[in-house]
Amino acid sequence: MKRISLTRTRGLAVLAGLVVFAAVSPSAARSQELKVEEHVLSNGMKLLLVPRRDEPVVSAGWVAKVGSANERPGITGISHLFEHMMFKGTEAIGSKDYARDQKLIAEQERLRGLMRDEESKMRAALRRGEIDDVTKPESKTPRYKELEKEFDALVKEQRDLLVKNEFDRIYTKQGASGMNASTNSDLTQYFITVPKNKLELWMWMESDRLKGPVFREFYSERDVVFEERRLRTESTPTGRLDEAFEEMFWHGHPYTWPVLGYASDIPAITKADADAYYALFYAPNNITAVLVGDFDPKEAAATAERYFGRIPRGKNPPPEMTILPPKWEAEMRFNGEADTNPQVSVGWHTVPFQNKDAYPLQVLAQLLNGRTGRLYKAMVVGDAAVATNVTAGASSRKYAGEFGVEAEVKEGRTPEDAEKAIYVELEKLKKDLVPAEELQKVKNNFAAQTFRSLQANFQILFQLMGNEGRGDWKEFNRGPKKIQAVTAEDVRRVARTYLTKENRGVATYTRRVGAPGAAAAPEDPALAAVPEQMRPMVKQTIARLAASTDADKLKQMIAQMESQSGQMPPQMKPATDLILQKARERLTELEKTPKTTEKK
Repeated sequence: MKRISLTRTRGLAVLAGLVVFAAVSPSAARSQELKVEEHVLSNGMKLLLVPRRDEPVVSAGWVAKVGSANERPGITGISHLFEHMMFKGTEAIGSKDYARDQKLIAEQERLRGLMRDEESKMRAALRRGEIDDVTKPESKTPRYKELEKEFDALVKEQRDLLVKNEFDRIYTKQGASGMNASTNSDLTQYFITVPKNKLELWMWMESDRLKGPVFREFYSERDVVFEERRLRTESTPTGRLDEAFEEMFWHGHPYTWPVLGYASDIPAITKADADAYYALFYAPNNITAVLVGDFDPKEAAATAERYFGRIPRGKNPPPEMTILPPKWEAEMRFNGEADTNPQVSVGWHTVPFQNKDAYPLQVLAQLLNGRTGRLYKAMVVGDAAVATNVTAGASSRKYAGEFGVEAEVKEGRTPEDAEKAIYVELEKLKKDLVPAEELQKVKNNFAAQTFRSLQANFQILFQLMGNEGRGDWKEFNRGPKKIQAVTAEDVRRVARTYLTKENRGVATYTRRVGAPGAAAAPEDPALAAVPEQMRPMVKQTIARLAASTDADKLKQMIAQMESQSGQMPPQMKPATDLILQKARERLTELEKTPKTTEKK
């Protein structure tokens, strides 16, 4: 099952996509307003209903108002971990023998407690300089190795009881499609499309996993999450640099830590941590369910109360976020070298979701962005072109916002050249009012985008969940009018207010210079189909696969990738197909190699 984690990438188009404001022209705003029924169940859970009889299906989902911003150092990445754990089943789903399964989980927890005691000793040894890496096999204490063998035996026994991917298989057998989940800094959401006559099945399935989820394979799945971090962050050319820049940019605020979590935190998360986090943030009074499609609203509300209403209300309300982003007083700069084309990224602190200035900032971003935008015309196709690509985006998260511009530098030019060119265009917007025709063109593009977004159930579902998770679903309808009300003076005002030197952070990346005289290794011809920017990550992953000796972990990885293959973005498919091919080849090698007895 593919699980998408929305985290910062080096593409500001993604950054801009974190917030979607539905926008329409002034004359069509009233007719395009989405009619939504809002209900609150007896336990405090909210239900949003959007009946649409266009086709006999229902796009259904629910959003928990919790993301990485709600975490703390020590358990960063736990929100994303729940993406994985919520698919592990319940008392009724996921195991052939629930009673034995529970005993195995309890025994695993007992052993894990003893293993954590040994891990504490290993960390102390690291601080004393007796070992250099707690993750190395040779750093493990003798007692830890004994406990690890006992634990692995319990895991193997439990796997024999598991019904793999039963949650997904039940849905698929009943005609459902697109089951998935995603996490970002502010929310976690789960969604699927089901035939109209299977809506009650969705009510039962989702309420069952909210009422009594069973976190099977917790520690092995935690390891999968850790590998996902390595794949997305540590194995990409700029992943760790991007993470460090984000830490600098958001210093003093929970947006500092990555959605995927820190490398040292993920392996330290305990099941007790997960149970406490779940009880606090996955209570029904912190969740909103959304239905968009062919159903009777009155019947759907009654069925939702029957199924979801049986979940007990949370004992304690989730704590309010009280931390505010610090005020900057000087520009901050970040310089790095990587196996990538030279590039520059500039970010400015702006405003959170629903702030009145979020809308002029969205318009400002669109004036700059795209092939018809000011930045592209000036920096990519102009007489003094300095970049091969440039993007702009405005992101208003729940608690704070960012306006960003990124440029990939043209051969023979420098990141400093591109940075200067960005500021030239921004100064024009600060000085002069945007012509009425140019401003209206941007508003028309927003209107067209909104018209398209209202054509499909899933798009409506996703936007409602996103707006609700960040603060209020009603912004789905209010946003269009606010976008259309933006004036040229508003655009100039926000440019002058936020896009200042003392309010920005700048990251410049230059290409890492190879070792003098080093011969380049011959490249696998299969890499030719992989996008150039993804090749370093793919090479590193293939190298790790070649060194792998654990057949069971390879099988898990292959199974997970196979389940995701049908939903992989097209641009990523050549890379994932090649990695999957290499993983299968390595597994075949391991299974053919006879096991030998270690000599004493």
